[in-house]
Amino acid sequence: MSQVETDKPLIAPVLDETLVIPILEETLRVDVRKVEERVSVRTKVHERDEVVDTMLRGDSLDIQRVKLDQVVETAPSVREEGDLLIIPVLEEVLVVEKRLILREEIRIRRTQQTQPAQQTVRLRREEAIVERSSSTPQHQMETHPNGDL
Repeated sequence: MSQVETDKPLIAPVLDETLVIPILEETLRVDVRKVEERVSVRTKVHERDEVVDTMLRGDSLDIQRVKLDQVVETAPSVREEGDLLIIPVLEEVLVVEKRLILREEIRIRRTQQTQPAQQTVRLRREEAIVERSSSTPQHQMETHPNGDL
């Protein structure tokens, strides 16, 4: 509060039964000053383990050998019949004449299975800690997994 200096009394003497009260006025002066402050931000990672239910898909192979012992003129090529892969196995046999004999075929069938499985995964969350060098109190800001503060 400001002081008012005046040579006159605050309340005027009574004249003709009228009381005179002087009105005072206060003024405000606002100044701006630059304050330098250092701020450091560091992050802290919080980790937790969480069990996740998921479906795993894998392939298994059923391999079957089929004996044929057939004489062939030319070597059959590898072929597919639906989901079956057929690989011919050949052997040259010396007879009075040389013949190409198809000894066997290897048949490979692929089947897929889906089975439920649980895996433990590590989830992380960061926390930003702001430290100021002045006497301003510290603030902690925490980030959530969806990015909100």
